[in-house]
Amino acid sequence: MKLHHRIDGPADAPLLVLGPSLGTTMEVWQPQLPALAGSWRVLRYDLPGHGGSAPAAAGFTVDDLAGAVLELVEDERFAVGGVSLGGAIAATIAVKAGHRVRGLVLCCTSARFGEPGPWLERAALVRGKGLAELVPALRARWFTPGFDGQWVFDRFVEVDVTSYAACCEALAAFDLTGRLGEIAAPTLVIAGSEDPATPLDHALTLAGDIPGASLTVVPRASHLANVERPDAVTAALLGHLRSAGPAEDALAAGMRTRREVLGDAHVDRAVAATTDFTRDFQEFITRYAWDEIWNRPGLDRRARSCVTLTALVARGQLEELAMHVRAALRNGLTREEIKEVLLQTAVYCGVPAANAAFAVARRTLADIDAEGL
Repeated sequence: MKLHHRIDGPADAPLLVLGPSLGTTMEVWQPQLPALAGSWRVLRYDLPGHGGSAPAAAGFTVDDLAGAVLELVEDERFAVGGVSLGGAIAATIAVKAGHRVRGLVLCCTSARFGEPGPWLERAALVRGKGLAELVPALRARWFTPGFDGQWVFDRFVEVDVTSYAACCEALAAFDLTGRLGEIAAPTLVIAGSEDPATPLDHALTLAGDIPGASLTVVPRASHLANVERPDAVTAALLGHLRSAGPAEDALAAGMRTRREVLGDAHVDRAVAATTDFTRDFQEFITRYAWDEIWNRPGLDRRARSCVTLTALVARGQLEELAMHVRAALRNGLTREEIKEVLLQTAVYCGVPAANAAFAVARRTLADIDAEGL
């Protein structure tokens, strides 16, 4: 079988393969894509009869799906992950072709998805009544109450019924519990704390039986945790994949992040102004601030911008503040959110400090408007 796929990210970056859950398309990983595609060549694929993949001509197994994914990958080492069925495929790849897998991410998935009976019943149900019959039950399983994931269900009802049923039958037969110990790749297991489809004990089995695996539990998240709590899942992914990826010099990693946050124009000016006297200091802040701190997985860049703006106001570093107002916009903060951060500093850093900060931010934003950015 041939699977529809798409690749995003730099052509010379290491490869990361991500698979979707049953009933979703490659778009399920869209919340993570901007962060991942900065340093990885991200290959996302669609299951048979899902998204852009042709409907299945016959039944298949999870092992067959793993083989189809491997056909998409050149002869290179790569990281692989997936959510639910995509995670089962990723784990199977790590068993089948472990020598090629540099890292593994298993999100809201399992080594065995329960007894075969319910899966076979679901396959028979959709063949007889269609996919719309499942939407109310899946809404309660995929997301916690109150979360609006309608775009996921809009894609779901477009899936080929026969292919969906075949995926159900593949899951009914899937059982990797006896082979988890064969997985040698560094592994991250991600679980949603409220997931009824693959409950926490499924994640504990994976993390306990895969040698050296780590476990991240995402609070207030159900089965599609990467959609419902994207920031938490993205941070966990970036942290794990950074250690699983090829080693990158701290100076090079810091310079990459510095450019992404501050922009090429600013960094080019700083580099051009570097002298023998300042070179060691420039390399120090590039390694220490932009790699050791800004590349840590515990906070996303939006949060780091909020912290940085506040610290600069508190210390009265107004020249640096102007630079980081621009950086905050690049990191995804809105002007309204920048205003809220500065309002907060008025309480905790003092009104005069906030007043000066508002003046700097106003001028900076006006300059940006004049530049047409």
